[in-house]
Amino acid sequence: MAPRDIVSLLGSVTEVGYYAAHNCSHAENIVRAAVEKASAGILAGLIRLAFHDCFVRGCDASVLIEGSDTERQGFPNLSLRGFNIIDAAKDALEKECPGVVSCADIVAFAARDASYILNYKKINYTVPAGRFDGNVSLANETLGQNLPPPFADLATLTKMFADKGLDQTDMVVLSGAHTIGISHCPSFSDRVNPPASPSPSMDSDLAKKLNQTCDTPNNATTTVPQDSETPDALDNQYYKNVLSGKVLFTSDAALNSSQTLELVKKFAGAGDWNTAFGEAMVKMGYIGVKSSNEGEIRKKCGVVNKS
Repeated sequence: MAPRDIVSLLGSVTEVGYYAAHNCSHAENIVRAAVEKASAGILAGLIRLAFHDCFVRGCDASVLIEGSDTERQGFPNLSLRGFNIIDAAKDALEKECPGVVSCADIVAFAARDASYILNYKKINYTVPAGRFDGNVSLANETLGQNLPPPFADLATLTKMFADKGLDQTDMVVLSGAHTIGISHCPSFSDRVNPPASPSPSMDSDLAKKLNQTCDTPNNATTTVPQDSETPDALDNQYYKNVLSGKVLFTSDAALNSSQTLELVKKFAGAGDWNTAFGEAMVKMGYIGVKSSNEGEIRKKCGVVNKS
């Protein structure tokens, strides 16, 4: 992507280098400084935070809003991490250039920077900015047809991504983020603890280990790494795991189908997943972008500004 690309979407405009032209030239450096202090687990959480933000009401930082009935309290979001890093970046930015940098852009920058660190500096895409923050956040919108569930089949995944303007290739590429982070046992209990035997598509040694670790289907306190091979690296190991049956979710195993198998094989081998991931993250970052007429620049990321 050219360094000054401008993208117009739904009446809003995002631009690479946006803050250099809006009196906050150090904005991205300030965010990166905050992200660099995070552990590997929190870095993984920052990437997941961007997904969960963009897939509900668009990339508008609605996932950050605090309250008893906000997205943050929706069941799929109860395990989200990285809020403290976003808040630290926002606090630093408000001291440097108050009222200029949106929380939505901070989330996008932080996801890019986390990817950069976890991928040993191989993923380093430019992020168009200029998003405004939304002022609506509802817990019930995290359910249903917004956030893809871990038990989804390929047809469901393809449709849910298409509903957000992302194609099947984008879906396969972005699913590679499951090479980092952790998962709670109930998210894959349909594969390892059903009444019958474990899923035949799962590696038998992994299934045995998971059944021992997750001793009951509803064990919500125990976590396991999503990628047991390279748990703290954002790399193409995920695709190798899909091929070998060493993935946790039904939605991951679904990629081992005729429609997506060649792409999985490509990224498991010499295919440049790093570049594809950056491009797909930028594309995802266009979902539901708010303009100044639709949003605001929050002073605190967890609180909508008082009118």
